[in-house]
Amino acid sequence: MIRLIAFFSLIFYFPFFSEAELKVGETALEFKATDHEDNTVDLKNLRGKWVVLYFYPKDDTPGCTIEAKEFTELYPEFLENNALVFGISADDKESHCDFRYKHALKIPLIPDEEKGIMSLYDVQVSGGYASRDTVIIDPSGKIAEIYRKVKPAGHAKEVLEYIKEHSA
Repeated sequence: MIRLIAFFSLIFYFPFFSEAELKVGETALEFKATDHEDNTVDLKNLRGKWVVLYFYPKDDTPGCTIEAKEFTELYPEFLENNALVFGISADDKESHCDFRYKHALKIPLIPDEEKGIMSLYDVQVSGGYASRDTVIIDPSGKIAEIYRKVKPAGHAKEVLEYIKEHSA
């Protein structure tokens, strides 16, 4: 009897669980946060622009530094294409400021120490570190694309190309 209950629990649990996952085409879940300079980032106020939320494990680690530098290098092109880029990790504001200064980063970084934004966007967290995921939100506020467990090198260019291709 216990096995039967467990079996039916699994059948009914997984369909509901999978429906809760973030999907392309859905309205982006709104959040309000402060970046490394205490500027308020309110997603609802960013409608009309492309928004890139790139989640990364830890400030000043090799892969995260590569990714942040590439987003910084391409940041003027993102802006030219009506796109804003935000890096998000569980590091605190001080760590973000140090990371930006050390590597001359230009992109805003959002501390998500409580992992609330990560949770909204289904970013996996293991050992306190976020998986390397990116969510692109289109100007209407819909999820345009989701990249999970990305490789840092070349990813910023891939995201920029996506925005360019879908802006017309």
